[in-house]
Amino acid sequence: MTSNASNIVFDDIFTINAIDKEGKKFDRVSRLYAHSKNYDMDLTLDYNIELYPLKAGQSFALALASSLAKGAQGGEGAGGEDEEKDRDVWRPDGKGRRGLEEDYEYVMYGKVYRFDGGTAEIVTAYASFGGLLMSLTGSFRHMTSIVLGDPIYILLRK
Repeated sequence: MTSNASNIVFDDIFTINAIDKEGKKFDRVSRLYAHSKNYDMDLTLDYNIELYPLKAGQSFALALASSLAKGAQGGEGAGGEDEEKDRDVWRPDGKGRRGLEEDYEYVMYGKVYRFDGGTAEIVTAYASFGGLLMSLTGSFRHMTSIVLGDPIYILLRK
């Protein structure tokens, strides 16, 4: 990760331990349980099985990003015009600038709605992507850029 790093707040490879271990509640949605390779994180994620079929034992790359813009010249004070441009990164008609979504197969947009302290070391971040939920648990050191109340993109690739 070079210039994209400023917008990516978390990035790791996960292996699925189980899918729907508490039973299936919706036709087109499953809940996966996975563990990450590099940062020893636990993930629970609801996803659309028609758009993105996954199997237990499968691995995938997951990134959480604050924006889909590639190579942003980060910094808190850089609002104004740049912010306006970022809103147009993805459009359903295929026009507009290409962003991080080009490098992934499944992207959802949502909001970080809860952050649990847990122990001093271990924390859990919760996000909702239009009702599809995610929880990410592990060392707070790997989640310092995930901010409560902030919009967030989740990007997956097999």
